[in-house]
Amino acid sequence: MARLSAFLSGLLFGLGLLLAGMANPAKVLAFLDLAGAWDPSLALVMAGAIAVAALPLHLAGKRSRALLGGSIQLPTRRDLDARLIVGSLLFGVGWGIAGICPGPAVAILLTWHWQSALFVAAMLGGMLIFAALEGRRGR
Repeated sequence: MARLSAFLSGLLFGLGLLLAGMANPAKVLAFLDLAGAWDPSLALVMAGAIAVAALPLHLAGKRSRALLGGSIQLPTRRDLDARLIVGSLLFGVGWGIAGICPGPAVAILLTWHWQSALFVAAMLGGMLIFAALEGRRGR
């Protein structure tokens, strides 16, 4: 049941990204272009997503188990460290250059454009490098 729930959640998330235009790099770049022809529609999408998630996240914080029985793992750290800041900057720069975020990148792989495949390959490469550095750091 947990796998079906995860699959359906991912499917709903992917469809939402497609319908909202988050998988369209031109739309994302227009949203990020504050000094030019700014398109604020994605800000409304983000605000709507936050509004929809706020209550379930609040309720999850009061529970010890998920609805399907698994443990709830919410972040507990609230401090800003160099790793978080550098990672956020790298994420933002990549998003701004490509106009693609990791979630929509996976969704647009189905378009079979080489650019989306290159982006996902680079994203996976970055994840492997991070995992290797984390493994070395943990020793």
